[in-house]
Amino acid sequence: MSNKYVVIDLETTGNSVKKGDRIIQFAAVVIENNTIVDQFSSLLNPGQPIPVFIEELTGLTDEMVKDAPEFAEIAPKVVEMLEGAFFVAHNVLFDLSFLQEELIMAGFEGFYGPVLDTVEMARILFPSSDSYKLSDLAIQEGLSHDRPHQADSDAYVTGELLLILFELLRCLPLKTIKQLYHLSGGLKSDLIDILEELIMEKEKRIDDLPYFLEEYRGICIKKSPVDNELKERDEKFYPLHESEKENLLKRAFPDFEIRKGQLKMMDIVHHSFQHELHAMIEAGTGVGKSLAYLLPALYTALNSQEPVIISTFTTQLQEQLLQKDIPLLAKAVAFPFHTVLIKGKSHYINIEKFVKILREDDDNYDTTLTKMQILVWLTQTNTGDRDELNLSSGGRLFWHRVKHDDSLRSSRENRDFYLNMRRKAQKADLIITNHSLLLSDLVADKPQLPESNCIIIDEGHHFEKVAGKYFGSKIDFASTRYLLHQMGLSEQKMLAYKIEKLLQAYSVNQDGLPHLFELNGIMSELLYAMDELFTILAMIAKKSVKNKVQGKISCPLYFDMTKETKAFRAKAEQFLFLLTDFARGVSARIERLKKVNQKDILKNSVVHEAATWLNDCEKLKQCIRKIIHQNLSEDISWIEMDTRSWQNRTTLYSQPISVSNQLKELLFKQKKSVIVTSATLAVKGSFKYAANALGLQTEPCHYEQLQSPFDFEKQVQLVIANDLPEVNSVSLQDYVAAIGSHIISIAEATKGRLLILFTSYEMLRKTYELIKESGFLQEYTMLAQGITGGSRTRLVKNFQRFDKAILLGTSSFWEGIDIPGEDLSCLIMVRLPFTPPDDPLTEAKCDNVKRLGGNPFYDYSLPEAVLRFKQGFGRLIRTKNDRGIMIIFDHRIISTQYGKTFLDSLPGVKAKEMDIDQTINLIHDWL
Repeated sequence: MSNKYVVIDLETTGNSVKKGDRIIQFAAVVIENNTIVDQFSSLLNPGQPIPVFIEELTGLTDEMVKDAPEFAEIAPKVVEMLEGAFFVAHNVLFDLSFLQEELIMAGFEGFYGPVLDTVEMARILFPSSDSYKLSDLAIQEGLSHDRPHQADSDAYVTGELLLILFELLRCLPLKTIKQLYHLSGGLKSDLIDILEELIMEKEKRIDDLPYFLEEYRGICIKKSPVDNELKERDEKFYPLHESEKENLLKRAFPDFEIRKGQLKMMDIVHHSFQHELHAMIEAGTGVGKSLAYLLPALYTALNSQEPVIISTFTTQLQEQLLQKDIPLLAKAVAFPFHTVLIKGKSHYINIEKFVKILREDDDNYDTTLTKMQILVWLTQTNTGDRDELNLSSGGRLFWHRVKHDDSLRSSRENRDFYLNMRRKAQKADLIITNHSLLLSDLVADKPQLPESNCIIIDEGHHFEKVAGKYFGSKIDFASTRYLLHQMGLSEQKMLAYKIEKLLQAYSVNQDGLPHLFELNGIMSELLYAMDELFTILAMIAKKSVKNKVQGKISCPLYFDMTKETKAFRAKAEQFLFLLTDFARGVSARIERLKKVNQKDILKNSVVHEAATWLNDCEKLKQCIRKIIHQNLSEDISWIEMDTRSWQNRTTLYSQPISVSNQLKELLFKQKKSVIVTSATLAVKGSFKYAANALGLQTEPCHYEQLQSPFDFEKQVQLVIANDLPEVNSVSLQDYVAAIGSHIISIAEATKGRLLILFTSYEMLRKTYELIKESGFLQEYTMLAQGITGGSRTRLVKNFQRFDKAILLGTSSFWEGIDIPGEDLSCLIMVRLPFTPPDDPLTEAKCDNVKRLGGNPFYDYSLPEAVLRFKQGFGRLIRTKNDRGIMIIFDHRIISTQYGKTFLDSLPGVKAKEMDIDQTINLIHDWL
């Protein structure tokens, strides 16, 4: 790119120049002819104290800027540098607004030239990146960024990033660049100028498509990988002898070590498949369960000529199986086989829909950016799976318009990502999928997965909860409003208006059809009824809470004949009636359109968007009917609401109290062999709780608990704090104060590398705030779920990146995060992980246990908490060389009779009671 670019980064005293915040460091990097040709940076005296949190973030202090120039002194140099240049920054509007004000205050005109935003460019050109923070992009691209949040380092890295982004643009085909150019007028920056220059450059020469791309429907997309047809294969004999299995594994692992548990699990899985038995296997950390089930699954699939389905809960495990375990399996067996990952159809893009919607002019920023992201992503993706894309919330809404739903088929099957995936699945030996798709296939008229009688359910401790959600219903305000507004009648871009235009374009006879004016009236009533429906739900939720709680609350919705529930049912019936009436009017118009004798009408994007909308409407109606006509003894309904934004965040859920009968009838009685496996299924050596929850208690089933090969006695120290108050004997504030001082002492002793697991977000937040305010851990990086920002994956990556890091997590952090080695040396469990007894679903399950003659605490609450406790413990030791300390703050683990159940469920670890001084001494000796 032949222009001059000045990349600028500023450190400031705060976020708002309008409120008097000032610049404390200015840095600029000049790029000409794709080379960094100049750099300039200066500390600046802001004429005001630097706030403590800015000091922490940047490392810049009042002392450091005391003798620095004021901005007015460097302003002439800044103006000179920017003359005739593009102003570039990472989040350009922030830096530009500050600089404009400072330049004007210094007596100069502001900058009014073209701007580029490297965040915006990165979103378009790295559509699959986990994060668009500068430090994360630097790691991704291998750029050295040793001083984040210091302007000179940030500016230089942003300059290097800009050059990489330019190179990515140059590598795109001309067709794609022209499509990006057409959309780029709707961006916040002036990327349109760069794209225009690039088009002129490329048009001067023949721009052939790279060999791995092809053009389809005017869009450049990656060619479909060619399937290697597998020739007729001889029968493969499962290696029965231990030495044979060991020899196979030695091929895959250069430093193979025998793991008896792994070999035993292979034989159990193989025996279960051969003899048509179910099995439940708990495989402790380090057993190597993935290969232990993949190997016998592959031999079973090859010899039965029928695929084996492997279902997981998390996408992380799916990726691990595909990227790591399947290649190891291929090395081990040394013969070819096919593996396919398949998800529900809404995960895949429908190219036909995207092509049609791409042509629509749209001035919505999120939609424009998402279209540009997808155009670039289509030159990269093999799967067309939305999980590869990092979409904004607006982008996720756009996805609903282009997702696969069978309404518009591709003229070439190999260019339909979903059908392509299904075609591959028909030839696959191993199929990897998720629990939700497996469950939906059990009841579907047209299953998406190939027929299979052998199924492996990994992460099996999640299967019952996923089944509860799958067999249940959910309606929320935001989704319902979005659905109705899609059809809304006031704006020209809305679907009803487009249908009307189409009727006129094809001169369709509208006699007998409801007039657009009538539909408009019904929609107005519908929107009003929706508001009232969720207002009633919010009122019921607020009334159920005795104290004025701020934040998330939940309460059961009983269909007793109280005034509120009568009002809810009446309003829900009215909403259903209006929605049915409106949908009938839309459907009649579409049917009239389809009768037009024009082939192109059936491929019109408006017709297909309407079909999708009607389908989504039908699902919403089914959900509402299911909830208001539910069988009270078998289902529980509850409301979840956030008091800070009750209307946008009110959701009504309904679920069966137990799914064991459905799973028994639909899965375990229908399939010849189902293997359920996880690292946590047994409580004190018994599988009774998991078997009852899944409906396996009366089925022939092999139960096996395989111990971890790790030497926990030598690798783990387990400490129970004996100098903290009982959690329920003091106020939350006093308890947080007590644990806060312990955490500070422990963090200093371990030098960070500390994961703290909470059961309550409120306690996590209060603890984080107290530690931050204390100032004792200023040189430590404090990361907290829901506070410091970022996904779970991002928080874990940041935790591993910093030497002195402390990570506070709740809910999802109790499992599924993998932090091996010295990155994690100490785990604190603040409370035993019981679900709050007033949680509506927990309450209903406990009532159900009582009704069946059981003990709610010992038959439900305790085993559920023990399994979660084992998951939490599993975060600490991930390899045979790990060493760590686990500290439990909850004294109930030794002061109550049931506490022994938690300790007895841990593999060979002896607990020690200690006060904080003894704990600190142990940490110093042990680590």
